Amino acid sequence: MEWINAVVQGVLLGGLYALFAAGLSLIFGVMRLVNIAHGDLIVLAAYLGLSTTMMLGVHPFVALLIVMPAMAGIGYVLQRGLLNQTLGDDILPPLLVTFGLSVIIQNALLEAYSADPLKLSGGAIETASLSVGGLAIGVLPLLTFAVAVAAIALLQWVFYATSLGRGFRAVSDNQDIAQLMGLNRAHVFGLAMALALAVTAIAGILLGVRTSFDPSVGGGRLIFGFEAVIIGGLGNLWGTLAGGVILGVAQTIGAKIDPGWQLLAGHVAFLVVLAARPNGLFPRVEH
Repeated sequence: MEWINAVVQGVLLGGLYALFAAGLSLIFGVMRLVNIAHGDLIVLAAYLGLSTTMMLGVHPFVALLIVMPAMAGIGYVLQRGLLNQTLGDDILPPLLVTFGLSVIIQNALLEAYSADPLKLSGGAIETASLSVGGLAIGVLPLLTFAVAVAAIALLQWVFYATSLGRGFRAVSDNQDIAQLMGLNRAHVFGLAMALALAVTAIAGILLGVRTSFDPSVGGGRLIFGFEAVIIGGLGNLWGTLAGGVILGVAQTIGAKIDPGWQLLAGHVAFLVVLAARPNGLFPRVEH
């Protein structure tokens, strides 16, 4: 039963990792952009949630009504004002620019909030649990997994069943032809980043409720997100969920064997998948 519990907890943890990774997967699928600052943007969302809860006295989940539009706006402005100028055949400029953005965000958060670990107060939901077949399943991890599935389903629907999604796919397949057909490539990229950071806002709030955070933790969230994306297959949203689950289960089983092996087991699982399937388990199939 203990091993079953470890697997179940790993699956639920994978939901959080999938939320970390969903924005990365979306923007890579649309514009082939690898965003090194993604982890710090998750932490930025957590701090925006903290400021909102402190100023308005609302629950962190209610704060999402403010944080999601704010992060979406930040994403659009960043993409239109900065990142669009770095896109091209060479992948190095966007890597360097987003690395610099990561450093700026970390230092700005240090200046504004200090290096002390902080946490969002979720109230009773943090400790509430359900008894299922002898297993105690936390309500917060279960909610996180459900939100991850819903978010990825919504992104998948937007990508394949809406006019905005057709624009995303058009510029992803051939930017020049899409531009000739009347699509404003810069605007479409801005909308893609806005949508990605709206999901990142959800990840940041859930991270802040689940555990403490400080300005330096973005790098770790970025690694988990990258590993989930690569395990699942670059650009495949449902594959990202599968990648997050595999990473989460590997970590909880590793922690069950030895507490010090938790992070190591996740990295080993990532390397094994990468060695066996360099394109990931479910590489994106072009439609």
